[in-house]
Amino acid sequence: MLDVKDLESGYGPMQVLWKPSLTVKKGNITSLLGPNGVGKSTLLETVFGSVPPWGGQVLYNGVDVTRVPTHKKVDMGLALVPEGKHLFPSMTVYENLAMGAYPKKAMPHREKNMQLVYALFPRLKERSEQAAGSLSGGEQQMVTISRALMTQPQLIMLDEPSQGLAPLLVREVFETIVKMKTDIGLTVLLIEQNADASLNSADYVYIMHEGTIKAEGTPEEIKGSSEIREAYLGI
Repeated sequence: MLDVKDLESGYGPMQVLWKPSLTVKKGNITSLLGPNGVGKSTLLETVFGSVPPWGGQVLYNGVDVTRVPTHKKVDMGLALVPEGKHLFPSMTVYENLAMGAYPKKAMPHREKNMQLVYALFPRLKERSEQAAGSLSGGEQQMVTISRALMTQPQLIMLDEPSQGLAPLLVREVFETIVKMKTDIGLTVLLIEQNADASLNSADYVYIMHEGTIKAEGTPEEIKGSSEIREAYLGI
């Protein structure tokens, strides 16, 4: 579904991505692991178009989208949930979610998608008329993910969805990520510092270090390699 080939990008004169390549298969959860500062977020942002690519290629469903504008990628079914909680704090949960239904293809299905989101995150239905800024950290993360789901994506990219959450909420977020795959058929590309949780939910794993891909394999293969775990994951 998504093929990243020898991607290069960075900020100003500083190169961050040094030709990483990876493939995300349709209907899978693909996890991108590695320490902080190795280029994982930059990779997602370059794929999405928030950071301009310097070189390489991004193919989505066989189409070259390397330099397609971000808003057109959203229309094509790509969604990015960036690190952190980017909400409108004074607006209600419902209003925040409705903001996600702005693409032409999603607008006619706004209420149907709202019910889908509420089925995935029942707590948000209970909080629908509450100001988003008054929610707990875990609930705000649910709103952030759900707003991206309102765009009707085929592929959703999640950047550190469990950051700053208590262990119980981390488990809840990852259970929902798996449900996004199994219940509604979404394809997921996931960046996560919590290696154990990520390995337990992923179908395939890439290890990133210093702007390139250093290893890849199934979660069982990564767990079974003490060399990979010690060198890149610290577990």
